[in-house]
Amino acid sequence: MCGIVAYLGPREAYPILIKGLHRLEYRGYDSAGVALLNGGLSVFKTKGRVSDLENFARNENLHATIGIAHTRWATHGEPNSINAHPHYSQSKKLAIIHNGIIENYAVLKKALINRGYHFQSDTDTEVLVNLIEDIQINEKVELEEAVRIALNQVTGAYAMVLLSEDDPDLLIAARKGSPMVIGIGKDEFFVASDATPLVEYTKSVIYLSEEDVAVMRRGEQIHLKNIKNQEKNPYVQALEMDINKLEKGGYEHFMLKEIFEQPSSIRDSMRGRLHAEKGIVSLGGLVDYEQKIAHAKRIIIVACGTSWHAGLVGEYLIEDLARIPVEVEYASEFRYRNPIITEEDVVIAISQSGETADTLAAIALAKEKGATILGICNVVGSSIARVTDAGSYTHAGPEIGVASTKAFTAQVTVLILLALRLAQIRATIPVSRWMELLHELNAIPEKVDKALQCHDQVKKIADEFKDVRNFLYLGRGYNFPVALEGALKLKEISYIHAEGYPAAEMKHGPIALIDKDMPVVFVAPNTGIYDKVVSNIQEVKARNGKVIAIVTEGDETVRKMADYVVEIPATEEMFVSLLATIPLQKLAYHMAILRGCNVDQPRNLAKSVTVE
Repeated sequence: MCGIVAYLGPREAYPILIKGLHRLEYRGYDSAGVALLNGGLSVFKTKGRVSDLENFARNENLHATIGIAHTRWATHGEPNSINAHPHYSQSKKLAIIHNGIIENYAVLKKALINRGYHFQSDTDTEVLVNLIEDIQINEKVELEEAVRIALNQVTGAYAMVLLSEDDPDLLIAARKGSPMVIGIGKDEFFVASDATPLVEYTKSVIYLSEEDVAVMRRGEQIHLKNIKNQEKNPYVQALEMDINKLEKGGYEHFMLKEIFEQPSSIRDSMRGRLHAEKGIVSLGGLVDYEQKIAHAKRIIIVACGTSWHAGLVGEYLIEDLARIPVEVEYASEFRYRNPIITEEDVVIAISQSGETADTLAAIALAKEKGATILGICNVVGSSIARVTDAGSYTHAGPEIGVASTKAFTAQVTVLILLALRLAQIRATIPVSRWMELLHELNAIPEKVDKALQCHDQVKKIADEFKDVRNFLYLGRGYNFPVALEGALKLKEISYIHAEGYPAAEMKHGPIALIDKDMPVVFVAPNTGIYDKVVSNIQEVKARNGKVIAIVTEGDETVRKMADYVVEIPATEEMFVSLLATIPLQKLAYHMAILRGCNVDQPRNLAKSVTVE
């Protein structure tokens, strides 16, 4: 959630740190700060945006070649300047930035207070830096060893970077449960919570593993060990990221850019995997596990938020095409119950960032039970990519907008390819039908491009309903997860209450809400049980509800009933989510713009949810 940037080398640190914080703004935050070491250790921090930090520090001496910086999303303590990072130790000799949660901070804090420590903030992070200092002083050990001992005493998650006034050529970083990547340059080190702040400086990176401690000293090679004091050989790999994809490219917002990138991101997720003319579907990352998946007694999909909605589409796809039972679980609930998992089960974890804390915990639980674990994520080198047995990247490219758009359609694309491949292995559909589906899937990027042409039409609908307080989204079959995703997008960025429901369930409660002031969005393409959806629309109209319908091109039946209609190209029922979600993303976007909301960084939300 929070953002970390650190630098040690020959350059001026402050411009690198500030640019890095701007790169990480998409993650969501409520305060920002920087610590610089030049003779003395100086900390500048404030509530608000990175631009507020720049204004706050404008007249200060910012010269330094080593420093740390942070954007905070509040967990312990309200979002204010005192609780912002970095935090000093009591002596002000150490400064720390930290992502994650120290779960036993209260016990540690009480012990430190009994030893004479005083605390300025309400954070668990200040407890950690004082614990490190206390160990360093009382056990008379080097700072690196004090960090290692302290991390053996804490319970929870952390990604942390530490500065010491007494050692101005040293950075210490460590991680457990929260992501961290180190960039290696010529006589310089860059540290960040993801690769976006590093890409313009270096292509050589090290992704820290669980419980790693990295010691970076000016003029020396990086030194890596774990908190059990075991030496490790750093694995340096090439960073695969295009800096141009981190810019808006002429669009007003990242979210709008990413909505329009979906023809490319879907195509990229199929590239090298789908050869329609040859009748080939191949997911290279899963080849060694294909037979295991195809003969699994059950597949369990674990995910959160938008990825959970993609998982629901995956359930329909795999059961429909491959005839394997599938369960879709909220990772946040899965980890806290006692699920029945066996060695014959396959668990698929879906996450855009590959760092979602609840999903990682669900993976750990499934591993304990002996299940085979597969990952679907977007970030190369992410935690989920490293802890799963196998998996597939979505190749959506960096997604900066907090509200996920192209990640959803890329995840669904990979799930479609998986379902088709499993159907081929299991021979659960005729070859002729299988080939039809391959050719139709190959045509989807062009149809998505056509669906994107609804821009002006959707903007008019948004203008009509921008002041309403509630929305209802309805769909059946494959379109039910689309309804859920559409409602989530509206909630996330326009702050309008919205609910997604199976259309048939409307009669079992939500119909009580229908009146002239309730807009109802129907995902109603002419596929599946279309006639039943038409009946549901009639039920809403009979109660004076306002109907916005997503329909197949040329539809006249729904057009006669609906107040507003947005057309999408015709496609197979199992692919319709890739098209129907487009106007719903755009509706949420335009509603947010008209309501004056921050589209790319909606309040209270973070892009990568690395804490519970």
